[in-house]
Amino acid sequence: MTERIEAEAIHAVAPEEFGEHDLDPELESLAGDRHVVVCRRGGHPSIFELAWAMLRRKPIEPVTLLVEERIREGETVDVTVEETSIDGVYRVV
Repeated sequence: MTERIEAEAIHAVAPEEFGEHDLDPELESLAGDRHVVVCRRGGHPSIFELAWAMLRRKPIEPVTLLVEERIREGETVDVTVEETSIDGVYRVV
């Protein structure tokens, strides 16, 4: 099943950098030659949205994307994804 996700990239790891990071072996295997990008779902939140999330005690949801092309930290992406075998990790289609 696919879904659309709008998210802000907060950390990106290129395939050639996997050895420099402490990635879960299952995630590294699943990524293969794709970039691993940790994102904040919903894009870049305003100060009001951050405060509201804190007051509701409902944190902004992080998601991990496996993408073909490099995404830089701070970029906002709007992509179609499919779930993987790992919770919170999605493959961009």
